[in-house]
Amino acid sequence: MNKIIKNTLILTVITVVSGLLLGIVYGITKEPIAAAQENTKQEAYRAVLSDASEFKELEDFDADSAAALLEENGYSSDEITEVVEGLDASGELTGYVVNVTSSEAYDGELELSVGIASDGTVKGVEMLSISETAGLGMKADEAEFKDQFKDKKVEKFSYTKSGEEGDDKIDAISGATITTNAVTNAVDSALVYFQNELGGGVNE
Repeated sequence: MNKIIKNTLILTVITVVSGLLLGIVYGITKEPIAAAQENTKQEAYRAVLSDASEFKELEDFDADSAAALLEENGYSSDEITEVVEGLDASGELTGYVVNVTSSEAYDGELELSVGIASDGTVKGVEMLSISETAGLGMKADEAEFKDQFKDKKVEKFSYTKSGEEGDDKIDAISGATITTNAVTNAVDSALVYFQNELGGGVNE
C-alpha cells in the first residue's frame, strides 16, 4: 500500500511540475508567436494589395453575418476570419484584404489573404497557412498558381482541368484537384463578401 501511495505522489508531483513548466514555456513563447503571425499577415497584405501603404481592421466586420452570407451562397466550408481596409499614403481607400479559412483542403485546412481593389479586381492571393502534400497541393503556394487570380475582375472563379480559357478560369494543379478546389472556393468566398458587403457587383 505504501508503495502505491508513494508512486501516486511521485506521479502527481511530475504532473504538477510538467504543467508548471508548460505554463512557463507558453508564457515565454506566446508573444513572439503572436508577433510572428501578425508579421506574416502584414507581409501578405502588402503582397496582395501593393497600392496600400496602411492596413486598418474593418471595424464593423461581423463574423456571424459573414458566415450566414457564405452559407447562402454555397460556401459553407469557408470562414471569413478578418477583413482589413487598405489605405494609400493620403489615407484614401484603395481596396480590402479578406482573410479566409477553408476546411476543404486535402490536409484539412488552409488560410489565405485575398486582396480586392475598390473596383472589384482581385489584386493578389497569398497563403497565411497551408500544409498540403509536398510537390502536389503545396504548389498552391507558388506564384505560377496564385498569379492566375491576379488582376482579374470577375464575379467568381472556377477551375479547369482541360485548359479552358477565360479570366474566370483557373488551371487546376495536376494531382491536387482537392487543393485547387479549396483555394478557388476560398477566393470566391472573399469575392462574395466583397460584392455583397463592401463594393458591389463587378459590373457596378
